[in-house]
Amino acid sequence: MAVAFRGSRGGGGSGLGGFSLRSFFSYRIFVSAMFSLLFIATLSVLFTTNPSTSRHDSTLPTTGNAYVHRTFLALKSDPLKTRLDLIYKQANDHVTLVNAYATYARKLKLEISRQLRMFDELAQNFSDLQIKPTYRESLFESEGPVDEDVLRQFEKEVKDKVKIARLMIAEAKENYDNQLKIQKLKDTIFAVNELLVKAKKNGAFASLIAAKSIPKSLHCLAMRLVEERISHPEKYRDDEPKLEFEDPTLYHYAIFSDNVIAVSVVVTSVVKNAQEPWKHVFHVVTDRMNLAAMKVWFKMRPAGGGANVEVKAVEDYTFLNSSYVPILRQLETAKLQKFYFENQNQAENATKDANNMKFRNPKYLSMLNHLRFYLPEMYPTLHKILFLDDDVVVQKDLTGLWKIDLDGKVNGAVETCFGSFHRYAQYLNFSHPLIRERFNPKACAWAYGMNIFDLDAWRREKSTDQYHYWQDLNEDRTLWKLGTLPPGLITFYTTTKTLDKSWHVLGLGYNPSISMDEINNAAVIHYNGNMKPWLDIAMNQFKNLWTKYVDNDMEFVQVCNFGL
Repeated sequence: MAVAFRGSRGGGGSGLGGFSLRSFFSYRIFVSAMFSLLFIATLSVLFTTNPSTSRHDSTLPTTGNAYVHRTFLALKSDPLKTRLDLIYKQANDHVTLVNAYATYARKLKLEISRQLRMFDELAQNFSDLQIKPTYRESLFESEGPVDEDVLRQFEKEVKDKVKIARLMIAEAKENYDNQLKIQKLKDTIFAVNELLVKAKKNGAFASLIAAKSIPKSLHCLAMRLVEERISHPEKYRDDEPKLEFEDPTLYHYAIFSDNVIAVSVVVTSVVKNAQEPWKHVFHVVTDRMNLAAMKVWFKMRPAGGGANVEVKAVEDYTFLNSSYVPILRQLETAKLQKFYFENQNQAENATKDANNMKFRNPKYLSMLNHLRFYLPEMYPTLHKILFLDDDVVVQKDLTGLWKIDLDGKVNGAVETCFGSFHRYAQYLNFSHPLIRERFNPKACAWAYGMNIFDLDAWRREKSTDQYHYWQDLNEDRTLWKLGTLPPGLITFYTTTKTLDKSWHVLGLGYNPSISMDEINNAAVIHYNGNMKPWLDIAMNQFKNLWTKYVDNDMEFVQVCNFGL
C-alpha cells in the first residue's frame, strides 16, 4: 500500500512539471519576439525620417529626442557625425549659459554693462559660427561625408570660444553666484568687525589716557599754589588742630584726593546746600606732593558758612606702613613691582587692551584709594562719617544721612544692580573655590562715592581685619583684579544697609542717557567714569552742574585758563 501511494504521487508530479516547463518557455519566446518586432519598427521609423530638416534651422537642437535622432543618423551615415554632434551640443550649452548670465547682467545694468556687452558679443559669435558659409556647406548642408579637416577647424574655433566663455563665467560668478557672494559678504563682515574691535580698543585706550593724564590747567594750579606758599611762608604756617575736628556731635566728611579743584568743588557744594554749614567738618587727605597746594587753597579760599576743613597727608598717619597694611607690603614685592614698573615691552602689548591698561595703573595701589578701609583708626573719636569721592557734586543738605538707622550695619550705600548687571559675579572671580563658597554671584553690588559709615559698628565687626584677611589672600590677584570696590564688596558683604537711590545718582562720567529729572532729584551726583567734569572730554549736558561750584574768582583759576 505504501509503495502504491508513493508511485501515484511521483507520477502525478512528473506530469505537472512537464506542462509548466513547456508553458514557461513558450511565454519567453513570445515576449522576446514582441520586443524584437518593436525594436525593428522603431529603427525603421527613425532611419526613414529625413535628417536634413534640422540642419537648415539656424538654432541648434536642444531636446532629448533631437539628440537621440541625430545619434541614430550619425550611426547610419558617418562616424564623424557623432563627433560633430557633440561639438555642436557643447557650443549650444555654452550659448545657453552665456545667455543666462547676460539676462542677469541686464538686471544689474550700470556696473555690469561691460560684461553685458561681452556676453552678448560672445553669444553672437557662437551664432555667427553656426551660419559661417564654409561650415554650413561642409558640415550642416552637405549630404555627403563630413570633411574631417573642416570639422577639425570648426572644433578648434568652438573650443576657443568655449574657453573664453568659461573665463568670463568664472569672473562673473563672483558677482552672480549666491554662494560666492555670501562667502564674500561674510569675509567683508569679518574684516569690518575686526576693524571695529580694533577701533574700539584704540578709542578706549585714548579715552583712558585722556582720563588719567593730568590736564595742564590742574598742573598749573598746583604749581601756582606751591609758588604762593614759597613766596609767603609766613602766611601759611600750620595752625593748631581745632576741637571741631574730633567733635562727634558734628557732621564729618572724609575726602581723599590729590586734585585741588575737585576737592574744592565737593566742599563748596556741601556748604552751599547745607542748612547749618557751621556744623560740617571736612577731613581732606592728600599725598605729600600735593599737601602744600591743598593747604594754600583752603587758606586763600576757606570754606564758607563757618565750616571747618582739615588737610593732612597720608604720611601723617604713621600706623599706615608695610608691616600693617597688606597693599603696601605687596607693593614692596619684586613680583608686583615687575608687573607695574618693569617689562615695558610686555606692558605695552598688554595695554593695547584698555582693560589691561586700566588694571595696570599703579593708582589702584595708591594709599589714597585704600584709606577708606582705615576710617575708624584715622578718626578714633568719631561715631559716624560720610565718605565722598572727589568727583561728586552735592545738591541737597546731607544731614539726613546721619539720622538713618543702619540697623547695626557698617556701611550705608546705594545699590547699583539692575537685571544681571553689577552683580558680585562681575567683580569677583567665582571660579576660585574661596569666593564660590563664601559669596553669592547674584548678590547686588553697591557703589563707593557716597557712603555713610557707622564707625562704632565697624570696630565691633572688625571690618578692617576682614579686609586685611582677603587682601592677603589676593596677593596673586586671583580673587579679583585690582581696585577698592571688590574688597569693599567682600568686607561689607553682610554689613551693608541699602539707601534710597535718590541719595546717590551715578554715571555722569560715562552715561549720557541719565534723565535730568533723576539728576535734579538726587542729593549727590557722581561723575564716575572717564569723562570727568574737569576734563575736555566731559559730557557737556552734565558739565555745568559741576562748573557752577568752581571758584572762578580765584586768581590762580583765571591765570591757569581752566576750560570751564
